[in-house]
Amino acid sequence: MIYNTLNPMKAKSLAAGKYADGQGLWLVKRSQQAGKWVLRLSVAGKRREMGLGPWPEVSIANARSKAIEARASLRDGTDPVADRQKAQLATKRLSLKEAVDGCFKAKQAELKGDGSAGRWMSPLSIHIIPKIGNLPVEDVDQHVLKRTLEPIWHKKADTARKCLNRLNLTLKHAAALGLDVDLQATMKARALMGKQRHTTKHVPSIPYKESPAFYQWLCTKDLQACFALRFLMLTAARTGEVRFATIDEIEDNVLVIPPERTKTKREHKISLTDEAIRVIEQAHTATGCGRLELNPASQD
Repeated sequence: MIYNTLNPMKAKSLAAGKYADGQGLWLVKRSQQAGKWVLRLSVAGKRREMGLGPWPEVSIANARSKAIEARASLRDGTDPVADRQKAQLATKRLSLKEAVDGCFKAKQAELKGDGSAGRWMSPLSIHIIPKIGNLPVEDVDQHVLKRTLEPIWHKKADTARKCLNRLNLTLKHAAALGLDVDLQATMKARALMGKQRHTTKHVPSIPYKESPAFYQWLCTKDLQACFALRFLMLTAARTGEVRFATIDEIEDNVLVIPPERTKTKREHKISLTDEAIRVIEQAHTATGCGRLELNPASQD
């Protein structure tokens, strides 16, 4: 086997191309004046390439020395390429904001509308990122989280809970990147802040026995909101399914809601009663009827 086939003068005279020095070390020249050193290794039966620096900034002697160290690491059972990647990642201090952004991008496919509504990011954008967004994610511990969330821990309990949940996912994402983060930081912060003093307040509702009277009252109002609310009561549809309903979605007295507008992402069909049809007709003839209207062709 031939080793050390290159020398400084020969390397300088070579045109663009790939030239072997021996033992897997290659000089890859993109022009006669510039190139790079590449070491080819076999790691777990797979060929890997490891850059050793630009030529001529890195001399032949220096490149050979780096190649010897890499081959020695490989003989000791470690992957020099993976070790260097981890070292390079460790030198880059990833901020909490960058980690949050990366976590959000990784989860977008799971979120409704790819998270375009901003509900996933909103708690962090308001209460976390402005305060500690520039902090390296590896420096985020239970004490940092306690100081940040304490002001809202009891006053805005649900928001604080969402912040902790999203931060827990962010720390897991950072750990997957190979960063040295405390995966128990959010759990420890929760323990430090204690139980939340918060009383859940449900959205007020009308007792079902009063619904008929309320519906009759709505019938006296010639307003778009009243038409929509009557239609919602008659169909038990979700508010978004009613608010954005169009005449094209009504087929043979059946409201066909497309998958993109349902919570389950599956088509939803609702049979319309005679009263629901009358509501649509009234909404269609009212001033400023908006989206909820009957197809004029179906009135003939």
